[in-house]
Amino acid sequence: MQGAIARVFVVVAAAILNHPLLFPQENTTLPEQDEALLARMREHEKRLELEQARLEQELLYAGTEQQDPGSEDGYGWYFWSALSLAIFFTIEVCRQDLADMEARYADDEDGFVESGSISSKTLQLDKGVLNSFCERCIYTSAHENWRVREFVEGFADDLLESLRSVCDRETDMEVADFVGVGSMFESWRVSKPLMCDLIVPFTPPEPYSFQFQLWCSPSSDVPLDMQGCGRIKVTKVGENEDGCLCGSANLGEDMLCLLHSKNEKPRADHTPDDLLCSKNTPYLAKDQVMKWFQISVTKAWGRISHKYEFELTFHNLDATGALKVRFRSGKVVVMNIIPVVELDGTNAYFVSHFASDSSTSSDTYWPLSFAVYEKNLLKHVTKSLPENSCHLHCLQLITFLHKKQMGLTGRCALTNYHLKTTLLHLLLSKGSSSWGSESLEHRLRDMLGFLHRSLQEKRLCHALVGNSQVPPEVRVPATFHTAEPINLFRPLVLQRELYADTLRHFQEMLRNAPVLIQEYTPLLQNGDTHHRLNSMAQSE
Repeated sequence: MQGAIARVFVVVAAAILNHPLLFPQENTTLPEQDEALLARMREHEKRLELEQARLEQELLYAGTEQQDPGSEDGYGWYFWSALSLAIFFTIEVCRQDLADMEARYADDEDGFVESGSISSKTLQLDKGVLNSFCERCIYTSAHENWRVREFVEGFADDLLESLRSVCDRETDMEVADFVGVGSMFESWRVSKPLMCDLIVPFTPPEPYSFQFQLWCSPSSDVPLDMQGCGRIKVTKVGENEDGCLCGSANLGEDMLCLLHSKNEKPRADHTPDDLLCSKNTPYLAKDQVMKWFQISVTKAWGRISHKYEFELTFHNLDATGALKVRFRSGKVVVMNIIPVVELDGTNAYFVSHFASDSSTSSDTYWPLSFAVYEKNLLKHVTKSLPENSCHLHCLQLITFLHKKQMGLTGRCALTNYHLKTTLLHLLLSKGSSSWGSESLEHRLRDMLGFLHRSLQEKRLCHALVGNSQVPPEVRVPATFHTAEPINLFRPLVLQRELYADTLRHFQEMLRNAPVLIQEYTPLLQNGDTHHRLNSMAQSE
């Protein structure tokens, strides 16, 4: 009995000492991508597991024949067997953490510290180069951005007015005025082509209305992976009451309805397709809404196209309302006109899709956008910041680096919205005096450090939902102010490969940052500065 137990522990010890993830820094001279070596290590691990299982069976057989399970020795067998299984279970559970440690060790070699902050070794930035980049590459685009925004607002008004004229007021959704959100309306857009995000609220025809089921409601049945989403139920006003039959039954010419006058024609019931609902459900479907909106926009443009001397096409067929305007001069402006549903008189909107989101989710679960509150928060905070503060320059620099890095290594889970959320968190946590123009380099490092720390922890909380630091002047509804925080990095927890790609993208972005900023910064002593500015704008 004792010999069998000893053999089990020898196998356990061998498995622990030879586990390939326990010593990530051993044999650092070997090639990291040696597939043959990794295959041999996995094969060796499987042999150890098979040997351990065989010995456990042998020990179990010996225990049942020689020991009474109710005796003290029998209980000892159960103890040692359970301990052995617990050790192997612990090893398996620690695989994820050990894999993450490898990435953190690589961070340390590149100059990161354990707290996630960015050291000067990792990111070497020249203050003069940064200031020159902002003055030459950001300030020069402010006037152009203003002119583009003015054009987009005028054209969108005309397009939506035409859209209302092609819709049937009795059966189609009713479209309200647009609301400008995003980087162009928050004054931090720098990349080309210039892009404007417009959200357009719509409501159902009478006598229907929308009812909302939020993820944070006490009786919510929204799945955990749909945090920040909700469902929109299309209901008929008074449908739970005893309705009138005069519109649905032939009662004859001599019958008089006491609810409706003789000249009042009752409204016909709409089918679920008319109300843009998902099949066999009363819930509003994103695909149906996007299809309806795309057809309506196409008809609306057909009515007013003769008034304009530019070409209008759909920029992305998978994103309804993503329009590209191409002028005769070759200049391009992109508009994202997004149909949304307003949440009960608030400034929060259920959106059919995000312009930067290529992922697909359930057709009846609508993500909730707080873009208007985020714009209001930026305005409120800016009032207390020093003149010529650097907060927007920090965001513009990081979005610039992020876009250039995507051109080199492809897309990843990191988006401009994550970068903006990082800035909002720092604006709420740091004093106003910390954002002077002379602090650009330090605040840039702070933003990158905060983002790196969030990637390490796989947790980036929504800037407004469940955040007690949001000032009351922003007027975030109490339902969301007191709700549990939403982790925007939740997909990174569930998808290891996506997390590895995103972390690699961020590290490469930091390594390339000094070179990219230097390359795209026009030098004052260069005689063809204006030529470089124009060529840079065209390349973006």
